[in-house]
This record gives sequence, structure tokens and C-alpha cells, in this order.
Amino acid sequence: MERLLLRNIDRENSNSIETYLSNGGYLSLRKALREMSPGDVIEEVKRSGLRGRGGAGFPTGMKWEFAAADIKEPKFFVCNADEGEPCTFKDRLIIEKDPHALIEGMLIGAYATGCRYGYIYLRGEYPVGRKILERAIGEAYDKGFLGENILGTEFSFDLYIHSGAGAYICGEETALINSLEGRRGEPRIKPPFPVNAGYLWKPTVVNNVETLANIPLIIERGGDWYASIGSPDCPGPKLYPVSGKVKRPGVYELPMGTPLSEIIYEHAGGIVGDRKLKAVFPGGASSSVLTSEEIDVPMDFPSLAKAGTMLGSGAVMVLDETDCIVRASLRLIKFFRHESCGKCTPCREGTDWLVRIVSRIEEGLGSEDDLDTILDISSVMENSFCGLGMAAHNPVVSSVRKFKDEFLKHIKLGRCPFRRS
Repeated sequence: MERLLLRNIDRENSNSIETYLSNGGYLSLRKALREMSPGDVIEEVKRSGLRGRGGAGFPTGMKWEFAAADIKEPKFFVCNADEGEPCTFKDRLIIEKDPHALIEGMLIGAYATGCRYGYIYLRGEYPVGRKILERAIGEAYDKGFLGENILGTEFSFDLYIHSGAGAYICGEETALINSLEGRRGEPRIKPPFPVNAGYLWKPTVVNNVETLANIPLIIERGGDWYASIGSPDCPGPKLYPVSGKVKRPGVYELPMGTPLSEIIYEHAGGIVGDRKLKAVFPGGASSSVLTSEEIDVPMDFPSLAKAGTMLGSGAVMVLDETDCIVRASLRLIKFFRHESCGKCTPCREGTDWLVRIVSRIEEGLGSEDDLDTILDISSVMENSFCGLGMAAHNPVVSSVRKFKDEFLKHIKLGRCPFRRS
């Protein structure tokens, strides 16, 4: 496949504006401002079928249409760059290697939705990315792509960076907005949705980094071209970060809907040491696990939902036959316990309870009744206030259901069978 999202990353000084301009950068912004109305831009994005790449998969054009229709002012355009999920590192690549693709995507989106101000909410653990973005924003101002009357038009847009403080929950859009306002990073009740009542309770568009990097491509080549790539229900290119027991971990740009088996065995080179594949978390830490018999599945939103898991961030986490599924699920639920904001009881208490039970099993001190308790806790956690609690139990529950024999082996042996003595 032709590199699209990653077309600039191997070029010398890839994060400079001169490199970006030399490869057609900001021509899509020029086309949008001079040849298209805001409505035309939205219709082109809707025609493309682009769905948000942050995890929820909401149609981008529809979100922009809702924001554009709201008459309240000012409006704000926010990039969610709080990439905090374990083993997810695709947005970082764009931020550090091709920041102007992100900035141009934000500019086009702001023009389409009538937003006057923008924020990049950046993960606090990306200090290098912040320096690169600060320089890129300065370059864009110097070239007249940011500020007043951009490219001689009536469109004006100012862009700022806000660094988070290391809270995974701020990847949830309303918690992000609370943090941006200087409040505690906790989710808000919805509705109202941010497109109508977001930052400072004004209309606010929130899109993630990868989503926005697609926008210049859509304006450059057209929505119909974009819709011809990948899955009919989820078109376009997709960045898949692959980690774990594979020979070539990294970020792979492939058509949306590429089979998981192809990603693991062709692009990532297969399993280290040619050992057997044991399990895969296909959509990041909060996705349900798939067994080695379940990997012939297209990596898109509806296909993975049908398979009982989710695409999420698209981060593929691979375990081989030497890995302990109990220990892996314990590590993941410990992360979610640490990152729970504590606002609601199902998440706050449920994650802690699961950590204690799975720890007991991993140490060989559990009982068969613990497995039923895990399933009971998960059913309660599904009533959590936001998506963190609703999904935090997925790796544990799916592991219990698909690898029950391994959990029982821990219980019967009184120890972890994978732990070296």
C-alpha cells in the first residue's frame, strides 16, 4: 500500500515546515479556503466515511456537522493527543515526525466548523513531542497558516498546546475538557455532548491525532478516493501499533480491515523464536483477548465487535506460548485501577476488587469461586460512568472465559506454572 499517513516520516527533517511544504503540505488548506465552502468540506469528509481513530469510531463528518450547526460562539477545536493507553504509540509518530499534517488537519476542521480557537491537549509524558509541536506552530504562524486572515481570507484561527498531567482518564473527551479548564480530570455526564457544550460550555470539536492527519488527504484527493481504501464500512488507511512477542514490533500503515493474522505474520514477521501464538489483545489494553484460532478477523470496528472485542486504538498486543495469561490480565487491570479517576463506585471499587482477586489467583491462593466472582464484578462495572470502567474489566473477563483452564491450573497447583523456581 502507498504510504499516506506516514508519507513524510522518512524524509530528512520530516517535522519541519519546509519539508512538509515541499511534499504538497498546506495545499489542502489552500484548496479548502479558496475553493470550498465550510459545508463543502464537511460533505467531502462525510463522503469519505472517515470514522474517528481514537477508539470510539464515531463518523467524523457527522460530528463536524453537529458543531457547525450550533450558533453559539466562540467555538473551539481540540486535538486529543493524550495517547495514554499501554502499547499505543501511533499518534506519537505523527506528532514527532509530521506535526504539520496534524496542524493542517486542525485548520481545515476549524474552518469547516467555524471554530476560532484550537488546543492540542498533549500527553504529559511527551516532552519531546511538545517541543516539536511548539516549533511547528511557530513555523505555521510565520508562514501565515495560523493567526488572522489566513491566506488572505476571512478565516482566523489561533492554536495553543496544553500538556496533561499523566492521567489516562483525560483521553476521555469530557475529562479532557475538564482538565483543559483547570478542573479535576473527571468525565462529565452526556448529553449535552461537547459539540454543543464543551470547553467553557461552548461548541467544541474533539478529534484525535490520527483522525486529523487523514483530513488533508481527503481534501487533496476527494472523499470518493478515500472511501475506496480498505473496508467499505470503515474506509481509509489505519495505523496499527504492534508490540509484544513479534519479530518486528512497530507502527504499520495498512488499509482499514486488514486481517489480524496478516498484521502479525506478514508485517510484524511472526512470533519471536517461531514459538506458538497464544493470545492477542487486538485493540489496546481495554480490548477483549482473542485466541490463536480467532485471528483471521478484519481489523475494523464492526468486524471486531462481531468477534466479541473491539478495535479501540488499534494497538495489537501479542502473547506467545511462554506468556502467562493470568499475569498479563493482572498487569492490565492494575493499570486501570491506577488510572481510575474514582468518580463512580463500579469503576473505583470494581478495578480494585479485580486486582485483589486476580493477584490471589496468580499467586496460587485462589479458588474456583473466584472465577464466578470476577464475572459478577464485571457485570456491575458495565454500569460505570464512562468508558474506562465499562471496558477495564474486558481483558480479565475475556481471559477467564477463553483461558479458564490456565486459571484453574494456578488454583490447583497452588502457584503460577509459568514462574521460574
